[in-house]
Parts: sequence; C-alpha cells; structure tokens
Amino acid sequence: MTLRHKRRFALPVFAVLLMALAVMNVANLRDVQAADKPSTNDLPLKHVTDIPLPGGATRLDYESYDPARNLLFIAHLGDSEVIVFDLRESRVVGRIANVSSVHGVLVIPELSRVYASATGTNEIVAIDETTLAVVSRIPGGVYPDGMAYVPDLHKLYVSNENGKTETVIDVRTNTRVATIPLGGEVGNTQYDPVSRHIFVNVQTRGQLIEIDPATDRIVARIDLPGARGNHGLLITPRDRLAFIACEGNDKLLVLDMRTMQVIQAFDTGGTPDVLAFDPVPGTLYVAAEAGMVSMFHVKDSVLTNIGSGRVGPHAHVVAVDTATHRSYFPLKDIDGHPVLRIMEPR
Repeated sequence: MTLRHKRRFALPVFAVLLMALAVMNVANLRDVQAADKPSTNDLPLKHVTDIPLPGGATRLDYESYDPARNLLFIAHLGDSEVIVFDLRESRVVGRIANVSSVHGVLVIPELSRVYASATGTNEIVAIDETTLAVVSRIPGGVYPDGMAYVPDLHKLYVSNENGKTETVIDVRTNTRVATIPLGGEVGNTQYDPVSRHIFVNVQTRGQLIEIDPATDRIVARIDLPGARGNHGLLITPRDRLAFIACEGNDKLLVLDMRTMQVIQAFDTGGTPDVLAFDPVPGTLYVAAEAGMVSMFHVKDSVLTNIGSGRVGPHAHVVAVDTATHRSYFPLKDIDGHPVLRIMEPR
C-alpha cells in the first residue's frame, strides 16, 4: 500500500473512532444521570421528591427523628455540621456548625436534647433541641460513632470504632462516667428495652456484646456465624429480633434474642450500613453504600425479602416516619448538590 493510500485509509478510521468516543461519552453521561435517579421497579417504593440540603456535596451520615417536633436531624459529616429538617414543612430550619466530622446523631425527645458524635475531635456534642445551641462538649473516646440511650439510668452509650471501647455518659451532668473495653473494632450500639441491656457490634470479632448498664459490665459475647464486618444494628423489641448488617460480606443476619442464635441470613446491596424499621406494616429497610436499598417484611419473627433496588448514589442512610410511612435518604451529590430524597410506599 502506498503512503497516499495509507493516509486515505487512516482518515476515515480516525473519524469513526472519534464518532465512537462521542457516542460512548453520551452513553456514559446518560448512565451517570440514570444513576442519580431511583430505580424502584423491584422496590415497593415510589419517589416523592428531592429537597435540596445546604452545604457542599460531601458525605452525609446518620439521621435521628423526633416525631413530636417533626424534626429530622442529619449528620453532614463532610461539612462538620448537623442539619435540622422539618418534615411537616419540608424544609431546612437549622444548621449546627462546628461538630467536627460528625458521624452519629441521636435525639432524646424527653430531654429536648440532641447528641452528636464529633469524630474529628473525639467528642460528644450536646445540643439543646429548642434553641439548637451547643450546651456541652464531652470526651467521647477514640472515633465515636453510633449512640444509644438508656432512659431509666440516664446513660448514653457511644461506640468507639477505632478505640475498641464503649464510652458511657451521664446525660444529667454531661460527663463521661465509664469506658468499657470491648476487645475489637466497634460497630453500632442499640438499647433493648425488654432486657434493659445495651448491645454492641464488635465487627472485627464477629460478635455481639451484651452490656448490663446497671453495672457497665459485659455479661455475654454472642458469636455471629456468617458475620464479616458486622457494623449496622437494629433491635425490634416486639419481635425479639436483632438485625445485623455486615459490611464485609454484604449480608443481613437475623438474631433471635430469645435464643441468641442467628436464624436467617440474606444478601444485601454492597456494604450495608444503616437500618430502619416501620413497625405498623412491619417493614425493615437496609441501606447500603452501593446505593441499593433492601426491604423486608417482618411477621411472626420471620423475615421475607420484599424487594431490592437503587435509591440513589451512596444511599447508605435511611430514616422512616412511622406516621406517614415515608422514608428519607440523604444523598451527598445529585447534580453537584446534597439532597434529601423522599420515598413512600406504593
């Protein structure tokens, strides 16, 4: 082939390549845009709306809801602030700044108090729910994350993920009163009002730890067969079940709290994190970092999978309003901005 012929051949090939790249870029853009939209064909949910949230397109973490005040508190980890959202008015009504790398947030309505775990400064920040003013900063252990409250003893329990301990705070004085070594990296913490005990995931040991808050001593270590990275935790007292989300192998384990045995296991979306429960319909939500949400029906202490679908990018956090049955997913980046994605049953 002559040089002239080679050039004539190269020009149309180059043009074809350019056209192919353009088509691929358009397809990729469409894929990204589609990924921002919920894909709920396999979920019994429908998309209601997206409400813009303030701040940057950075990571959002735990939520906590006060139904009496219709206030949802959202940890904006990447912006080191707590966002206050009014569910009745569907708008942001407050921002609490200087809560460094905030992970956990827990509202205690009877105290009109909100507690937030400031992982960046290893503090627990106490916030007045009425004024939204910070009223105290308490040593929270190394890398404070999830929290649970024991009302009878006025104690707040904080899981110290990297510190491998549980920090105990007396909310009457906002002082740290105990530190409980757990022997491994700590996941989430929950209070069981039936046994009146605290339960904590130790995710590097595949165990659930049971603590008696009257003495702040460990009373049991429950092995969790099939658990890898058991982080998320939720207890339903009525059903006597504990739901355990394992981020290391994308599993949901169901623990019978009467026998302390794992009785069921399910696959979930990639890296499951936060769980929420709507008690009237008996619906369990499992939100995962991959953006997938898995839903289950709970009846007679048995789980049935009722659907799994993509709610949005990094939809790893969920809260449910048990009055309206709407679910709330804070998403860090939709078209360059954080939003609160609202879903409801269909």
